[in-house]
Amino acid sequence: AEEIGRAGRLAAPASCSSCLLAFLLAFVSPRYTLSIGADKTMVNKEDYYSATVNATVLDHKGNPQQMVTKNDGRYGQNSPKTEAKGIVIAPAAVNGEVDLQGCCPHIRFVVPPKTTHWVAIMQRGKCTFKEKILKAAAFNASAVIIYNNSTKEDTVTMAHEGTGDIVTVMITESFGKEILGFLEKNQTVLVSVMVGSRGLPKNINRGSLVFVSISFIVLMIISSAWLIFYFIQKIRDTSARDRSQRRLGDAAKKAISKLSTRTVKRGDKETEPDFNHCAVCIEGYQLNDVVRILPCKHVFHKICVDPWLNEHCTCPMCKLNILKALGVMPNLPCVDNMAFDMDRMSRSQTSSQRTALVDLSSETSISLEPLRHSSSSQLPSDEELIPRSGEINISVTKEWFIVASFGILSALTLCYMIIRATASSPTYE
Repeated sequence: AEEIGRAGRLAAPASCSSCLLAFLLAFVSPRYTLSIGADKTMVNKEDYYSATVNATVLDHKGNPQQMVTKNDGRYGQNSPKTEAKGIVIAPAAVNGEVDLQGCCPHIRFVVPPKTTHWVAIMQRGKCTFKEKILKAAAFNASAVIIYNNSTKEDTVTMAHEGTGDIVTVMITESFGKEILGFLEKNQTVLVSVMVGSRGLPKNINRGSLVFVSISFIVLMIISSAWLIFYFIQKIRDTSARDRSQRRLGDAAKKAISKLSTRTVKRGDKETEPDFNHCAVCIEGYQLNDVVRILPCKHVFHKICVDPWLNEHCTCPMCKLNILKALGVMPNLPCVDNMAFDMDRMSRSQTSSQRTALVDLSSETSISLEPLRHSSSSQLPSDEELIPRSGEINISVTKEWFIVASFGILSALTLCYMIIRATASSPTYE
């Protein structure tokens, strides 16, 4: 009972404090992430729009030779979500050098005569998206395609406020270089941009992710430290109880060896009809039976009482402590070996219930199963081990409930904070 109470006292404050920490982190982290990296990334919960980009290679007569279609393009944050098409034109060489990023102050696009619709293509990096788009718009570009500068990165939602109504789309690096390859061969490429599906936010603010990870690690460290402390304490208590049981068993064996025994003979008082039966097996004494005489003068069959004394070290009838009576470790407590009984029965049973069971065995109106042939101690039946209505195994249930609660709470907290930290973050460059 003391162990269960100690476990409950340990569990209550730890679980409450962990729950409070988890919910505080869950609600604080989304607000905190808004201020992280505000100069570079602004959290925007608007959904993004994908773009389907078709690139058609034309021959000198204008007939299509080859077509490449990609569905992983993405419209810019401030771009009109409309269709656009035209021939693709890359930045022209300036002083013998080609600036594919389109950041050179003297950048120019060589647009063929009588061309009304054309699309500028540039590489990401070196300058902002807005600068690239405005320079292409200065040459009356119908749309701007910016391809990524890293094969390991997906397309992002570009932020380019103040660029007007020009359609802007980002494509992957591989697709952009493929189009440039056609242009380098002096082939004409006609590109068309169509609005794709509306996507959910999936870009994660890097600062938010770091904060979420640190918060989750702190929570797990606190939870793990408490669980380790709890189970170490439980192992220590179990080891101490086992040592006490071993000492009690050794002392009981030593005390039993000091008890006197004798064989029942004809004419002994044990053979008289009115003499009490053995309180352990509820049977009378027969000739040549070996009996054990306890310091309290109570007599029992040797094969019946010895197992009882090994486990309980008390008289089955009057509860006399034989260790104290015989001077064998008188300071060692012996209260029917309560801890042993609790482990054996696997249910929390009070000492009064066990005492009542033993006392009832002395009444002649009760019929109990003899234990002579089994040579085992008197224990409740399986039916008596089933808890009554409203009873639960507190010790086992509470331990596993605490462990399961920590695991579920930690997982839910991590998922919640990641979802709150996830947003469609337009990228400013």
